[in-house]
Parts: sequence; C-alpha cells; structure tokens
Amino acid sequence: EVQVVESGGGSVQAGGSLRLSCERFGYTQSIYYMAWFRQAPGKEREGIAGTNREGRTDYVESLKGRFTISQDIAKNILYLQMNNLQPEDTAMYFCAAASSGTWFGFDRPGSYNNWGQGTQVTVSS
Repeated sequence: EVQVVESGGGSVQAGGSLRLSCERFGYTQSIYYMAWFRQAPGKEREGIAGTNREGRTDYVESLKGRFTISQDIAKNILYLQMNNLQPEDTAMYFCAAASSGTWFGFDRPGSYNNWGQGTQVTVSS
C-alpha cells in the first residue's frame, strides 16, 4: 500500500512563489510514476507535471516554464516549484502516485491509484 501526503500550500500575492512537497509512504518501490494535479472550484482536475523513477519529466504545455517538478529519491519526496503565480492558479493541489492499474497518460487522473488529500493554494491579485 502507498500513501502520499502533500504540504506547502498557502496564500500568496500574484507574482509570488510556492514550493509544494509530497511525501510518500508505504510500499514506495511499487511506484513507477508520480504527478501533480490541481482542481479549482467547479472545474475538472487537471494535470500539471509528472515524473518517473528515472527522473524523466512531463509537463502540461500551458504550465511549462512557471512550474517545475522534481524529486528527492532518498527522502521519498516529490516537489512542485511554482513561480510567478497568478490568481488563476488558485486551486487545491494534489499529489498522485501510480503503482498499478491502466496507464492513460501522465495528465489523466485515471492513471493513478494513490492520491493525497490536497493542499490549498490561493493567489490574490
């Protein structure tokens, strides 16, 4: 079994930065891909970026450049560095881990079988 726990959310002004963390627990050897998603009120959950065990990264094109995904394998922590945040980035941010199941693509929620509770990011203008 795998558990993931997000942290690092908060409130910032437009143009500010935040770094989210996702710590993974349990049978982490089974994880072959991890990603960050976000969901704003009334909107669908959308993918942001993902990475595999070898460090290959994938990004949603619209967010590439402002958001950077990275991981510390030894500490079992996944990060999301977010720069130049804007009010439209306000959302609940989720960490997801794929350890089994069908793969639909890194930015598809159905690809992941382990989810955290989320961490709120609020950006004010």
